Amino acid sequence: QSIFRWLFFVGMCSSVGGCHVLEPKPINRVRNNLPKNLIADHEPQFERGQKRPIVDGFGWLWGIPSKITLWDRRMENHSISNETEMVMAQYLQANDLSDVKVRLNQYRPGDDWRRLVKNKSVAWPWRYTFGTVATLGETIVPGRLFGGDHFNPYTATIHLYSDVPVIALHEAAHAKDFSNRKYPGTYAAAYALPLVPLWHEREATNDVLAYTQSLAASNPEDTALNQEAYHILFPAYGTYFGNAAGYAVPAYSFPLYVGSVLAGHANGRMRAPDEAVRR
Repeated sequence: QSIFRWLFFVGMCSSVGGCHVLEPKPINRVRNNLPKNLIADHEPQFERGQKRPIVDGFGWLWGIPSKITLWDRRMENHSISNETEMVMAQYLQANDLSDVKVRLNQYRPGDDWRRLVKNKSVAWPWRYTFGTVATLGETIVPGRLFGGDHFNPYTATIHLYSDVPVIALHEAAHAKDFSNRKYPGTYAAAYALPLVPLWHEREATNDVLAYTQSLAASNPEDTALNQEAYHILFPAYGTYFGNAAGYAVPAYSFPLYVGSVLAGHANGRMRAPDEAVRR
């Protein structure tokens, strides 16, 4: 019981930033490891999947748990607006990430396998082991059906299925974080270890908080985006802590997960900028 109480307290504290685990802090960019030939001159950086009402309808239903968890109906709705695309494009341009591929509700496994081979920023032992597993997973369990916004560091590709601008920024921040690493393959493989994802997710979340804060400081119209970052990314981080805590204490995995998410919602709203217009 004492172990559970201690983990529960740490989970509440860490997942919502009460101990300043989450705070506006940009990634200190010291390098850009992405090769400059991942996207051909004639190839667009952003690609959209064709509309498939039945497939996307199934995906929308499959994404209901994500909609409930983050309390946003745009999660995994498989319909990405031009606004969300523009927000991500501005971030990628500002951070010199022109060779990061962005697939907006698109399933193109053949191209992803080609990018896996071409992405020489990741050493070949990592690409052809962990990278193969990651890309194979995207191939046989397509996000077009099952959702799961994510950045694949082995192919340098963002897969987006939610029409939430800060989720798009979060995945782009992962791309920035990985490109900034001297050994991105090792950094990517470490994500498979227990607790390690908390570091990766913290880096990306804090960068988005800092980025949206800077936008709001220069343009009051962007304060809503800054507030959204707190509303969405705090409980999102709570899901990762809840999973990590559940791994440590399996008997209490469900209450730890739910408690971390709920506390993330509460504290994200408390720490969001007061001047932003609430949704």
